[in-house]
Amino acid sequence: MNRRDVMKTALLGTGLLPGLGLTANPAPAKRSKPRTFLLVHGAWHNALHWTRVSQFLSARGHQVVAIDLPGHGLNARFPASYLTGNTARLTEERSPQADLTLEDCAAAVVSALEKLKDGPKPVLVGHSAGGTVITRAGELAPQLIGRLVYLSAYCPLRLQSASGYGALPEAHTGYGQSLFVGDPAKLGAVRINPRGDAAYLEALRLAFYQDVDTEGFLPFALTLTPDLPQSLWTAKVGATKERWGRIPRSYLRCAQDRAIAPALQDLMIREADAFTPGNAFTVDTLESSHSPFASQPEKLAALLDALR
Repeated sequence: MNRRDVMKTALLGTGLLPGLGLTANPAPAKRSKPRTFLLVHGAWHNALHWTRVSQFLSARGHQVVAIDLPGHGLNARFPASYLTGNTARLTEERSPQADLTLEDCAAAVVSALEKLKDGPKPVLVGHSAGGTVITRAGELAPQLIGRLVYLSAYCPLRLQSASGYGALPEAHTGYGQSLFVGDPAKLGAVRINPRGDAAYLEALRLAFYQDVDTEGFLPFALTLTPDLPQSLWTAKVGATKERWGRIPRSYLRCAQDRAIAPALQDLMIREADAFTPGNAFTVDTLESSHSPFASQPEKLAALLDALR
């Protein structure tokens, strides 16, 4: 063992390594059969938000791919007023992403699945509004998917769109309504302001990340994209029993969720099971906020690892 390895071993033993800015890999866990996971983020988020979950799944021997949907992450386009900090103008400026559609996002997921088709069929995971995207992708390409996993995500079957479910009484939690900027119909996007003041950021934390402290929340918040193209909220997924309905599926509930209330999660689970009674959801629950990828990444990875 050379001097560098000796120092590294000593620092790991004392717990000082993370504090020095070095990265220790997650401890290896008992491994199930290696699989491939394709991770799809929710509204305003991006592939970066899956980083900790990806690390824990990789440590269990799985292949993990997280993508940026069109209009998110490195694919984002920003309102000029967001970049200049003109908050009054931000309520009126039409989104440069207004042209993006649910179909565009589903096609991006199918393209990612196509690149993985030489191995075992991937487990396709969607969080939050990403549920509409994986539902549409499942309808377009059921032959490429081994399992659909909805992480506190929209599974809009009876009402067909996320907005349809967002209008239901079960959706109301008392959190988050003050976060939205402007009229989505005029903006062409559901807009938030991650560059807002301290009070705004605290309201954002309490609505989506209440089990993450402020220091831990800020890196997640400040890498959000302000505009969710309106189509991802309002477009119909068009799921059928013959295509989407034949894919095995799981729902991971978030019991402390203030963005997609547990009552709404349970309603969508019941409706999906009634839609395809011969292919019901398997259901597990995390005692977490809407964002377990931030607050409980290891537990979330363990649940994904344990899926059939």
